[in-house]
Amino acid sequence: MYQFGTKSEKELNGVRDDLVRTTRRTLTLSPIDFAVFDGLRTDAEQAEYVRTGVSKTMNSKHLIQPDGFGHAVDLVPYINGKLRWELRPCILIAEAMHEAATELAVPLIWGAIWDTPFLELDRADLENEVERYKERRRARGKKAFIDAPHFQTIT
Repeated sequence: MYQFGTKSEKELNGVRDDLVRTTRRTLTLSPIDFAVFDGLRTDAEQAEYVRTGVSKTMNSKHLIQPDGFGHAVDLVPYINGKLRWELRPCILIAEAMHEAATELAVPLIWGAIWDTPFLELDRADLENEVERYKERRRARGKKAFIDAPHFQTIT
């Protein structure tokens, strides 16, 4: 069983409790280790992410929301001693996150599929769900922004 390191624990500070519980449960279900790369962000951090193209908006759920908490986490696979952003390992974490969110009844949006509530997706077919999302975006003449480590609450 995996456990969060000091940095991951720090990143969970200030994040909404139901999302923290779901993230902790995910760690017990995940077949691979991962880190909480980002939880609550400062306005300056978010502005830098927008400037560099890592994020698309200053209206991020990683920022303090009206209830005083952040509503997003980025869960990045930790493989062979390194953080990795490849889609396939992110999907393994997403499958575990889906199970945890279902178990705890926490409605989420996944950053790999922005247009459908996470719990409405087929957990056993997330890779194809991502491809279908890309197709929906293409059909609208838009590019799909895939941020597979990202999970945010639906509020």
